[in-house]
Amino acid sequence: MRQIKLGVVGIFISLTVIFYFSQSSSVAFAEKFVSPTAIAAPTGVSASDGDYSNKVGIHWDTIRGATLYRIFRNTVNDSATATDVGTTKANYFFDPTGVQGQAYFYWIKAENTVESSGFSSPDQGTRANGQIMPGPIQPLEPPNAPAGNELTAAKSYLGKALFWDEQLSSTKTVACGTCHQPRTGGTDPRSTVGSARSRNPGYDNMFGTDDDVFGSPGVPQNSADGNYSPNSKFGFREQVTGRKAPSYLNAGYSTTGLFWDGRALDEFRDQLSNAVLLPVGASLESQSAGPPLSAAEMAHGGRNWSQVAARVQISRPLALASNVPAGLKTWIGDRMYPELFAEAFGSTDVTPARISMAIASHERTLFSDRTPLDRAAYGIQPLTQSEQSGQAIFATSSCNICHDGTLGSGQHQFFNIGVRPQFEDRGRGAITNNTDEDAQFRTPGLRNSELHRTFMHNGRFSTLEDVVDFYNRGGDFKAPNLAGGIRELGLSPEEKADLVAFLKRPWTDQRVANELPPFDRPLLFTESARVPVISGVGAPPSAGRCQRLSPSNRRSSRIRILLLQSPYPPIRVWRT
Repeated sequence: MRQIKLGVVGIFISLTVIFYFSQSSSVAFAEKFVSPTAIAAPTGVSASDGDYSNKVGIHWDTIRGATLYRIFRNTVNDSATATDVGTTKANYFFDPTGVQGQAYFYWIKAENTVESSGFSSPDQGTRANGQIMPGPIQPLEPPNAPAGNELTAAKSYLGKALFWDEQLSSTKTVACGTCHQPRTGGTDPRSTVGSARSRNPGYDNMFGTDDDVFGSPGVPQNSADGNYSPNSKFGFREQVTGRKAPSYLNAGYSTTGLFWDGRALDEFRDQLSNAVLLPVGASLESQSAGPPLSAAEMAHGGRNWSQVAARVQISRPLALASNVPAGLKTWIGDRMYPELFAEAFGSTDVTPARISMAIASHERTLFSDRTPLDRAAYGIQPLTQSEQSGQAIFATSSCNICHDGTLGSGQHQFFNIGVRPQFEDRGRGAITNNTDEDAQFRTPGLRNSELHRTFMHNGRFSTLEDVVDFYNRGGDFKAPNLAGGIRELGLSPEEKADLVAFLKRPWTDQRVANELPPFDRPLLFTESARVPVISGVGAPPSAGRCQRLSPSNRRSSRIRILLLQSPYPPIRVWRT
């Protein structure tokens, strides 16, 4: 009996010790991913200077452990007497209460339920003089987030890390940001007309013919075990997408789906259970679920979302990138992805849905609302005479039928404008199974289009001048469902020049062109000088497969490159 009592006591003591240390570990872990020390004052504070006539915009770096940010304002550089003007869970804020023409100092404090930081360093901002002008193009306001995926600073920074992380691809060579970069208006800088690397043979499967598409290089054809095999079109080279990469900037406004054919629906479903998570307003979440499983863009054959999430689970955030923006680098610290997910979502679970929600949250912060066109709409500064003439031609030539409104994308509708014959790419018709919609594609927005390297869904044109010439001749291919506004315009050279002038500078946000916050980004490994230089010429094995590298010649953390002979120019094949 005495032995039984002693045994019970021993078990009780053991359970007490285990409980104590498990609780201590949980608290320590929570403190690690929330705030390792006292919550820091926000950094990178930047207030707008005369960009809006109805508000001042303030942006700052996300702070580790913060769940709320409080904004203060004063007419003098004295935080002690500053006025509290509002709070937000995001890392930007608009102050509509200031007086026009008055310069203000702004400070930010970071908070959570336990503590508050000190004041940030101040930055001066001014609400411009002016009055919002009537007309079809009104100032751009931030996009709304769907109920169920509230925009928070932590979630948007997690999404930013994921968006620029090449480890999301099977080969660790392609990030979302590989094909979508601010400096080229949210499109792929590698995609250029005539480029062998970005050429897809198109409908006829023959390179060098009129139906060629200039898309985005993705991954070589590869399998789950890491082996590469020749693709029927591209050999061992990177496969190229069958359409040009559309811009991801200002994509948060779409209500009719994303991708050129609109297949990324406004309703977002869980990638594993197919349960509806976000019934409306979630095209961004749906879109972000596509590329990681595309065998041409980022995936090995047969890849699934459980495998993507497992890769993220064990990856060190942005391990392959360099020049990570200071605010993002500080927020990540020495943490792994599960700890970042814990701060953004409340637990360490790395799930496919959370990956998509985080990336979508990041993209919703990328609205380019500081363009000359916005300043004209705010009544701050008019466009030039040539640009105003071009704007008038834009309306009289029926360009505004499809490209009306603040984004220049109308209601995100789908049209066939006669770029190529209907049968080559069914576009929207393949999604709806309606032949009346064959060759219809989603109307792209005009903001930052001056920065694009190629235009149209197939990347056919390289300049806006080419685009205007195309419309001036009434398109190139007739079809029963050709959009009503497509006709010969008869524009003079001067009129075409004015129209191009309107399409360029007025729609361009210089923060996008210069990749300034919130459009700043890391440098990808594949863009860097760290990519190994190839010397010499090799030959493929007779079996036509890329042989595995022996353990002595392979490092799991480095990308290895082999040069193979093929009918194509010298190629690069990555092996992890």
